[in-house]
Amino acid sequence: MAKDGTTSATDGTVTGSGDTARSLELLWGGGERPSRGPRPGLTLDRIVTAAVAVADAEGLSAVSMRRLSTELGTGTMSLYRYVPGKAELLDLMLDRVLGEPLPAATEEPAGGAGTGPGDWRAAIDAMARSYLDNLRRHPWLLKINQARTVLGPSALRGLELALGGLRGMGLRDPELIGVIITVNSFVEGLARTRADAAEAVRQTGLSDEEFWDRQRPYLERAMLSGAYPMMATMAEDTFSADFDHFEFGLRRLIAGFEALVRERAEAGTTA
Repeated sequence: MAKDGTTSATDGTVTGSGDTARSLELLWGGGERPSRGPRPGLTLDRIVTAAVAVADAEGLSAVSMRRLSTELGTGTMSLYRYVPGKAELLDLMLDRVLGEPLPAATEEPAGGAGTGPGDWRAAIDAMARSYLDNLRRHPWLLKINQARTVLGPSALRGLELALGGLRGMGLRDPELIGVIITVNSFVEGLARTRADAAEAVRQTGLSDEEFWDRQRPYLERAMLSGAYPMMATMAEDTFSADFDHFEFGLRRLIAGFEALVRERAEAGTTA
């Protein structure tokens, strides 16, 4: 466990291990104001906003209470009157960004209440695209272990909207959760690959083209050796960056779910 209360795994992901009860109080509005001392312009909202901005610009490792105090022009101890430490702050940051792609409470989500049963396809499409966009804007989300997320208002509302959009599938409740997990896992895998590629460029200073050009002579000899007959006969554009793996994968996922929904409808075994 780090001094800030977070725990880092061997793969570089981080999970908060602070005071869960305190995080829940802060997430659900039970601990916004400090219990004593003067009332400066500092607020919990400003602290979380600054933390997200630092993480977006420099990564999660750059977020610290000392750094935030500099960004906000206040003493480090002042921050502790609002949030116990980085572990709890991480819970607040996660709930904040999870709520960004959600429509306002008065808006009708795609595939939500009032739409026909076929709109679950649009709901899955919107779910995947909004999550991918969120991971692009906040790549540090990929560094957070969300297996045991402290659930705040945004996380629960996002799940509520997702389930509402999928209800027309006629699947059992565990299966609806399975749909969400499947789609999110696909999006996270693709986003992680893209983020890793960008990180490799930053660390090595080599572009993707330069990296593969260095390997080209060796790969060409390997293809001519006869040891890799399947790969040697693949088209030149097989690994082209122009191929949209997101669109291809998403369409195949939706097609697979369509087959399941149709199968259940024909068998009369819908939920």
